[in-house]
Amino acid sequence: MFNRNYVCPRLKQATLVVASEMNKKYPGSILNYLDASFPFINSFPLMPHLSHNDGKKLDLAFFYIDNKTGLESNKTPSPIGYGISEGPRAGEVNTTQACLVKGYWQYSFLTKIVPQGNKVNFTFDSLRTKTLVNLFAAQNAINKIFIEPHLKIRLGITTAKLRFHGCGAVRHDDHIHVQL
Repeated sequence: MFNRNYVCPRLKQATLVVASEMNKKYPGSILNYLDASFPFINSFPLMPHLSHNDGKKLDLAFFYIDNKTGLESNKTPSPIGYGISEGPRAGEVNTTQACLVKGYWQYSFLTKIVPQGNKVNFTFDSLRTKTLVNLFAAQNAINKIFIEPHLKIRLGITTAKLRFHGCGAVRHDDHIHVQL
């Protein structure tokens, strides 16, 4: 509806390959993409994503388990896919707090404005989400993947393509960012 879903052909192809592989490993799994870029105009920022301006970046929702049924779900606890985070557990790296202490007020902004009530109906699906990240990492076209450091450690992901996005962005424990 808002034309926020355009990617260049290389990213589209890589994403379709990953979607196909996910469906082979977990039949019925659907990739939920969130924001990509605007069509036709390079270097026009997709607010609030300043870097989503060239069709080479794509945000995807994590996978979840429906707590009512105990089954894998293609739904997300957030109506927009963003803003309901899989925060750090006790003993895990707390980048969110570190960024807040440094004065980066926007880092957790979405968790303040997105209603959190639906979170109790879902459990983060670490197995499918880890598989998703690793499948993107296996794509030669993909150069970088962003998720929070505590999830990288928790999920045991070791690819060098996985990076910390910095405190100047927003937190990435509610979605995955992939880019060419």
